[in-house]
Amino acid sequence: MEPVYFDHNATTPLDERVREAMLPYLGQEFGNASSRHALGTRARKAVDRAREQVAEAVGAQPSQVVFVSGGSEANNLFIKGAAAFLKASQIVVSAIEHPCVAKPAQELARQGWSLHRIAVDESGRVDFGDYETALARPTGIVSVMLANNETGVVQDVARIAARGRAAGAWVHTDAVQALGKMQVDFRELNVHALTVSAHKVYGPKGAAALVLDKRVSVKSLISGGGHEGGLRAGTENVPAIVGMGVACELARARWREDAQRLAELRDRLERGLAALGAAIFGRGAPRLPNTSYFAFEGIEGETLVIELDRRGFCVASGSACSSLKTGPSDVLLAMGVAPELARGAVRVSLGRANTPAQVDAFLEALKAVVARLKRMTAMAV
Repeated sequence: MEPVYFDHNATTPLDERVREAMLPYLGQEFGNASSRHALGTRARKAVDRAREQVAEAVGAQPSQVVFVSGGSEANNLFIKGAAAFLKASQIVVSAIEHPCVAKPAQELARQGWSLHRIAVDESGRVDFGDYETALARPTGIVSVMLANNETGVVQDVARIAARGRAAGAWVHTDAVQALGKMQVDFRELNVHALTVSAHKVYGPKGAAALVLDKRVSVKSLISGGGHEGGLRAGTENVPAIVGMGVACELARARWREDAQRLAELRDRLERGLAALGAAIFGRGAPRLPNTSYFAFEGIEGETLVIELDRRGFCVASGSACSSLKTGPSDVLLAMGVAPELARGAVRVSLGRANTPAQVDAFLEALKAVVARLKRMTAMAV
């Protein structure tokens, strides 16, 4: 029996249409997009078409799309690259950012910048009072994610960007989890830079993009040739870039349909979770339609993940990029969740192929696992 995959925020399966689009560039169309001969020219045209598709998906211009290897590289490119052109001042990030934003911000703090982590409320939404306090000091960079990878909570990035711009800061948002699950529009968000990634929208791993306002200067992290307008040296990964373009085109075409169906599945799941006595994090805030983050008192999240995996359900105890980290989720701690409960957190992130029957089967398995673990805990006391 194939396992039921409920971990789409970690990565998604490759859409068959994406695979078909990539195959020629893994075979006979193997040219280097920088070469001037026929094979290279065809590869360049394929990259240019993918750039258009990504731009169309996020409401930007093709010239604003910089292809990179992943969301982590895109976030680092903006934060470190922008800092190289700015006088050291303050960088402001939310307290719930992904490590690929939080860690480069910490690096800047060791290089003469001051770092302010914006507090969030119990639902995981940015505290605008704390944000305003931060902006009273000279600020060069602001980075706040559009949708959280653990809780799915969505931030009012347009408002954050408006205040950041008024304070003279360059504003960035990590929209990796948002694309394909909600509307993502570069112009409406009013940011200077935005990050998206292919493998979160049924595309390949190894391709992502930084969407960048042309009025903002960033220094390349990788020096060499003049690839990507001089912002990212290195031979383009043509198959992955082509796949990203098609994946973004499909995401743009069907995100509303997907969002409605996934929200219905998530609500079905959370009715069952509530009946079992689970605490559901971020439930009172706007969230991605596919994400549910919950815990049961007295039960470790890692234990639940292992037990559910044995029963054929793939779920997560938090961010896949932080899976080796021990201890409770930093996101939940920032939301004021008690460490004991935060250690029990489990994330279900639904996808296109999931069904109501799978959700119901998951709830039955979860009920049995929770009951058994509670009996074991009671016996140990």
